[in-house]
Amino acid sequence: MKKDEFYIGYIDNVPPKTKKKLKITVYILLIVVILFAIVFSLFQNKFKNSTFELTNISEITGTYHNNPYPSIRMELQPNEYKNVLLLGFGKFGAEKDIKNIENRLMSIEGQEVSIKGNLVYYNGKTLLQVADSDEFPVSKKESQLPERTINSLGEIEIEGEIIDPKCYFGVMKPGFGKIHRSCAVRCISGGIPPVFTTVNKEGISEYFMITDAKGNKINHDILEYVGQPVKVKGELEQLDNWFILKLNIEDIKLLKGNSKIYSN
Repeated sequence: MKKDEFYIGYIDNVPPKTKKKLKITVYILLIVVILFAIVFSLFQNKFKNSTFELTNISEITGTYHNNPYPSIRMELQPNEYKNVLLLGFGKFGAEKDIKNIENRLMSIEGQEVSIKGNLVYYNGKTLLQVADSDEFPVSKKESQLPERTINSLGEIEIEGEIIDPKCYFGVMKPGFGKIHRSCAVRCISGGIPPVFTTVNKEGISEYFMITDAKGNKINHDILEYVGQPVKVKGELEQLDNWFILKLNIEDIKLLKGNSKIYSN
């Protein structure tokens, strides 16, 4: 008569058949976990090739301009300039930081300033999260750069979405998906410059700083359209490395369908 093995947990010796079954079970579970991890990773959205220097303080020097949004204009080489958008800490624009700086230095509009903070860069665009000016003082002097030239490119009508560039360009990874639409609304309402993004015929993303029709800040007027597919019409201008799209709110049209950025 065949005898079944009887395993007692507090005895060290495990019967041979029980030990064999346990080994097979463990190996199977290990293989399943590995396969699940591989399949799960294949279906995840890849991180954007963006950088947020959270732990690194950098200093940039250039001419400060408040309009349309706080920025530093830097000379890369003769007759080539780049505008770095300034951001505040968290979900706020840089206006409060600039006010604190000007309380010490008077107006810095059109002045050459050296300012420190955390850089964010993605797809040729650069942002700077301004560091605490109490800890990292700002200096200024007369600017040697020529006046800015804004080139008018005529009227355009395009489809795309309004995003907040701080999270989307690299502070959050990823900076897209359902939960990030509400985050984008809060960032833009807090003063972070809104940006319109679209994809051209070559499949390359393009970015436009957006203002109202007079070139003024537009943050609160466009909140209901943030992170939704829209068609916009406005006057297109170019300011160095940025396109500026001057909009009439009445010309923004909601499109059918879900957001390509904030729906996944």
